[in-house]
Amino acid sequence: MNHQSALLRPDWTPATIALMILGFVVFWPLGLAMLAYILFGERLREFKRDVNQRADGLFGGCGRHRGRYRQHFSTGNVAFDDWRRAELERLEEERRKLDEMRAEFDTYVRELRRAKDQEEFDRFMRDRNNVKRSDDNGPASEPQTP
Repeated sequence: MNHQSALLRPDWTPATIALMILGFVVFWPLGLAMLAYILFGERLREFKRDVNQRADGLFGGCGRHRGRYRQHFSTGNVAFDDWRRAELERLEEERRKLDEMRAEFDTYVRELRRAKDQEEFDRFMRDRNNVKRSDDNGPASEPQTP
């Protein structure tokens, strides 16, 4: 198993060169990907770690596990970790307040829209009933001219 990984290490080995050429022959993006692996493969591990850390930072706050994820991080400095935890708790409280305010505003806007829709519907029904009544009474009589 160790021998196989040594054959496909990101370096100019006969195996990686053969795979690159085969990749260009079969489908050129495969060859290009193999060339990128040969040239930049050593950096891929660091790149992957950086991407994972950024993704964790972006998506770590999403969902119901928001607080639990952040509590596991420790710098090793107890005073800083305590301060950081207190600040994160304060920010979470602020976020909760903002979420509540957003929910209240959404409810308010929904009620406004409902009231406006109800007003428009009532106006439509009044106009419709007025048109129906005038049709039921017959056409309005016009003054006759001699």
